[in-house]
Amino acid sequence: VSNFAGRGGSSFSELFTLTYGALVTQLCKDYENDEDVNKQLDKILFSNFLSRGYNIGVRLIEDFLARSNVGRCHDFRETADVIAKVAFKMYLGITPSITNWSPAGDEFSLILENNPLVDFVELPDNHSSLIYSNLLCGVLRGALEMVQMAVEAKFVQDTLKGDGVTEIRMRFIRRIEDNLPAGEE
Repeated sequence: VSNFAGRGGSSFSELFTLTYGALVTQLCKDYENDEDVNKQLDKILFSNFLSRGYNIGVRLIEDFLARSNVGRCHDFRETADVIAKVAFKMYLGITPSITNWSPAGDEFSLILENNPLVDFVELPDNHSSLIYSNLLCGVLRGALEMVQMAVEAKFVQDTLKGDGVTEIRMRFIRRIEDNLPAGEE
């Protein structure tokens, strides 16, 4: 699923948003509490969900690298810029701002003024702890893992819960070392 905002414009984005909404609705019916739904939304890229699972994340990063002509990022700040200015724009048609860097440079926040996943969405009162867009955290973790970067991604603010913006906090955990044979990169 590539280029939500490109080919087909907003109609494809709206179709994705509505389809995603149906998925979240079904998960809410299948699981007893919001915490279990949140875990499922985060794990969608890592499970065997609908026969796609982890392969979605692999294909997404491969598609991104092939179409964006972005080279290897040298540090977490460069990675943040590519995520916000290229990846979010390419797949969701938005450009989040990057803010709240930690002094060590290993954490930052992505601020989404507009989250297209929540168009047409209102959380029912009985799902107040649901992190509706938690799929984004799974996408970020999965895609970055494919390029040897272990990160934590979590929602700090959410417009669906009355916050003024949606904020995803990203934390660098470690570089994932490849076990490639000597001389291969």
